[in-house]
Formats: sequence, structure tokens, C-alpha cells
Amino acid sequence: MSAVRPPRRRFLAAAAALPLLIGTLGACGYGSQRQDGGGKATATGKKVDGLDSVKIGYFPNLTHATALVGDHEGIIQRELGGTKVKSTTFNAGPSEIEALNAGSIDIGWIGPSPAINGYVKTHGTGLRIVSGSASGGVKLVVNPEKIKSLDDVKGKKIATPQKGNTQDVAFLNWIAQRGWKVDPQSGKGDVSVVRTDNKVTPDAFKSGSVDGAWVPEPTASRLVAGGGKVLLDESTLWPDRKFVITNVIVSQKFLARHPDVVEAVLRGSVKTNAWIKSNPAKARASANAALGALAGKGLPPEILDPAWRSIRVTDDPLASTLDAEARHAVKAGLLSEPDLRGVYDLTLLNKVLKAEGRPTVDAAGLGAK
Repeated sequence: MSAVRPPRRRFLAAAAALPLLIGTLGACGYGSQRQDGGGKATATGKKVDGLDSVKIGYFPNLTHATALVGDHEGIIQRELGGTKVKSTTFNAGPSEIEALNAGSIDIGWIGPSPAINGYVKTHGTGLRIVSGSASGGVKLVVNPEKIKSLDDVKGKKIATPQKGNTQDVAFLNWIAQRGWKVDPQSGKGDVSVVRTDNKVTPDAFKSGSVDGAWVPEPTASRLVAGGGKVLLDESTLWPDRKFVITNVIVSQKFLARHPDVVEAVLRGSVKTNAWIKSNPAKARASANAALGALAGKGLPPEILDPAWRSIRVTDDPLASTLDAEARHAVKAGLLSEPDLRGVYDLTLLNKVLKAEGRPTVDAAGLGAK
């Protein structure tokens, strides 16, 4: 990946380019509502800011480990006292952004591409990124009988989860760095980029419909369990092997009205990440139990263990890498140059970090004024 440059100062019809990057928001539902309100802890004690409940959203995915574990273990709920956590899960970023804009959720865990587009689509009025959550967990997995080296990727069919999603943009950028040409809309060119839902990618790989996939965990480890080989870990392409895969976002209206509630959720997020780092085995089991509760069954060890090892929870939103990912989308032809100034508001996160005796983090020049 190229070195990170200062944030952009232009906005060139970014909203017009959004359908190319995130698709039609209205095509997806709001997700699956958790009837029990999430974690093991119950809402007891004083309500934060007098609020009855806070609605959070996340994916049933290991890259959302902070939310999975924090909700399942009740860590977030305990920080909210009598304000009840109501959880909703989503399968795609656009539907979560739609839910945030509609007020169906207040706070969400989400990937960088939908966060960028959610901000741009509302001309900077819809959301703020208020914390980091996870880094890593993305790999290029291939059929070792067809692809033995990076050069062999040329001419092959490689799956990504969705046109313009975070992994799709990363793969297109990698292709361009190798000097190969691919049309970003059709996916046709020196490499055939096949946009395939993560749920069906393992079957497509098994049938030979695709020769490999640039995908997040646990899909990558599913492919490995099915005979695939990791050809490239995306983290090796980034400085210090760190790049944002999951952030915490909040509705700007909710942030303005209930900052104490947002701060409490961030305390829960920070404490969850600390617990995950201190208790990796217990945290892995907790995340899998949460997945089991949401999906009906957890992941087997041969998938769970390697997937978990490749993901790093982080409070730092790694803001410079989000700006780089936006530039990669522009370079790929999937996004007009956005003005991302103000996309971050890390005030409450840094307040929580200071109280925990931890170093504060910065917004790489993209913070709210």
C-alpha cells in the first residue's frame, strides 16, 4: 500500500458515486433484532442520562469481536447501569447505515467502506466514527493446484464479498499495484473479480467457480479448511501490519443528545478489548458462543482458531488507514474524492482512555472541529 498522505480537501460529487461503492441501501432490511437485549448482565441501577435503552448494531462476525464479546459477557451493559442494551445484528454494512440513519440503531460496529459512504452520502451530517474496534483478519486464499504464486493470480477468478466493499477495494488496489488492469464495474480484466456473498464463497470455491478469494475471517479460514491456501495476508501490505477493519460509529443526533450514553458504551468497548487481550482463550470461546446464539451454531476449532489469531482488537481507529482506503477506492474508480474532514470525533474515547491510564489516539487530521 502507498504511504498515507494528508486528508483530502475536496468533495467531487462523492454522493453520485456512492451507488457504485455500497449499492442501494433500501435493498437490505434492518437486520435481526435480539429479543433478550444482548449480554448476560441485566439492566439494573441508575439509567444513564435517564435513557431507557440504547440500540446497538453489529455483525455476527469475528471482526466484530468487541461487540460480540462485550454484548455476550455483559461488559457493555454493566457500564450502562439501568439503560438497557438492545442489540441488532446485520449481514451487510449498507443495511446497518440505513438503520443508523433511520434511528433503528444509535451506535454500530462497522467496516471502513460503509462508514465512509454513510458519512459522504449525508454530506457529513449522518454519523461520526468514535472509536476503533479491530484490525486485520483479511486474506487472499487460493486453490493451490491452480495458483502457486502471486503472479499466478493473473488470469484467474477471485471472489470478493461485494462490489466496492472494503475487501473489494483492497483487492482492486493490489491488482493495480501489480500493473494489471480490471474494470471496477464489471470486474473483468487481467483478473476476473467475482463479487460473491461470503456465505456462498466456500461453495463457489469448492465447485471451482472461483479460484480464490480476498475475504475477511472467518470466511478465509473456511476456505483453508476446504483445501485452500493463504497466499497473502493483507496485514503485510500495511505499515506495522495494522489497518482498520472495524470501527464504532454513532448517529450525530444521538451523540449530541446523549453523550454520556455514548461515553458509557465506549467504556464498555475499551474494557471489552482489554478483557479480550488479557483472556484470549476465554474471549475466543465467548465470541464463538455469541456466534452460536446468533447463528444456531458456533465455528469448529479448525476455523475458529486461525481466524481468531489473525484479528487484533484495538481502541485506536487507525484513522490514517481509513483515509488510505478511501484513496484506494478513488483510484479504483469506485468513488469520487470525498471530503472526510469531521468523520471522526474521538473526544469521548480519549476521555475514557485517559481515565483508564491509556494513551490517547488521534484522527489523522480528520477530526470534528
